[in-house]
Amino acid sequence: MISSTTQAILLLTTHLKKDENHTVQPLTPFEWGRFAEWLREQSLTPDKLLYGSIKEILKNWRDTKITIDRIEALLNRGPALALAVEKWLRSGLWIITRSDSEYPVRLKQKLGKQAPAVLFGCGNRNLLQQGGVAVVGSRRVKASDLQYSRELGALIANSGYSVISGGARGVDEAAMLGALEAEGTAVGVLSDSLLRACSSQKYRDFLKQKSLVLISPFNPEAGFDVGNAMQRNKYIYCLSDVAVVVHSGTKGGTWTGARENIKRGWAPLWVKRTDDPEAGNRLLVQEGARWLTDEINKIDCDMLLKNNVQKNLLNFDQSEPDQVISGHSQTQKSYKETIPANKLQTGPLNEKKIANVMQEKSISYSAGKPVTEVTFYEFFLAKLQQLCSDKPLSVEELTQELELQKSQINIWLERALSDGVLKKLTRPVRYQWIKEKQEVLPLE
Repeated sequence: MISSTTQAILLLTTHLKKDENHTVQPLTPFEWGRFAEWLREQSLTPDKLLYGSIKEILKNWRDTKITIDRIEALLNRGPALALAVEKWLRSGLWIITRSDSEYPVRLKQKLGKQAPAVLFGCGNRNLLQQGGVAVVGSRRVKASDLQYSRELGALIANSGYSVISGGARGVDEAAMLGALEAEGTAVGVLSDSLLRACSSQKYRDFLKQKSLVLISPFNPEAGFDVGNAMQRNKYIYCLSDVAVVVHSGTKGGTWTGARENIKRGWAPLWVKRTDDPEAGNRLLVQEGARWLTDEINKIDCDMLLKNNVQKNLLNFDQSEPDQVISGHSQTQKSYKETIPANKLQTGPLNEKKIANVMQEKSISYSAGKPVTEVTFYEFFLAKLQQLCSDKPLSVEELTQELELQKSQINIWLERALSDGVLKKLTRPVRYQWIKEKQEVLPLE
């Protein structure tokens, strides 16, 4: 069931049938924002509109577009709402509104009154709050761009970030599947057919594993609409920390969305380098985006999300129009190489803290090894042995236990697998310490 407040917001802002007669137009996000603000000023909540006389409740409301007659007509759609909501909830969808705590904070922060009043979705809604890297592009692209998109999605996942995209065939779908197949996470912001996508074979397992969330601000059964597709682009950018355009034409959704993002400054924008004369990529760079190398193995995702790099991009300083983020990411480095402490993505982890934790957990150094000579990776191994000897743990469980960023844990897990002290289990993915390998530990 949904609350009375959610019912009222749905009635006022949502098309309840995919082929609904448009004689009464639901409120746009901006109109709803204006109306909701007035309700708050009057100490009224949306659910109050479901009871009593609308004309009496709204006697002090004045607006030439949002008329009382229009509001009343929208609220009178109760039977249609009941049928629609029953079908959607029975199919596994959930519904959140701007007044709900689970609503993405980023949308409200970046869009204000333009944020959608309602979001329909399925899957792990916690992913909506985590940010990530938007990867977008045209539907019809070369096979090389599709391969790049899939590999970029996998790289983003292996670096510990979510891929955020639009779910359309082409670049969007390839990037999302690349991340999901690499055991990462993805957020799909759909402009149409949410209900069908949530039951599709290609997404079903990932939804069950809670590695994917699909959302839409539009009727879950709505078909493709150009206006809706254009509108949802802003939500992709606003949910993201940084964005990548793999391929854009010089018109259409990718082009329009990227230019609007540059203008509004929602997310720093990178554009894949290309020699395609028909692509709009170079024009986007001229308008304020930056080039991203077309060599996947030279992309460092952590660099893309660094604050100082993002600030420079949002200022759109064109003094270096062909700047490329390159240099191998940590996942490409030799696992025998010690990672410097200043490269770690951790909280305030210092020698004193390491010593305290080791003392608390009865972890000692062999041969009296001093704290100053213990690498962070060695400390990680000691904690891993303690946590994963008796039962295998997932990356998410290790992230909570160790208070490290997921990207750093993934790097060290790969190194531990390479060192032969850990084994990887599947369905679901978990990691188990190999007890017979304990003697190789530098810490015991």
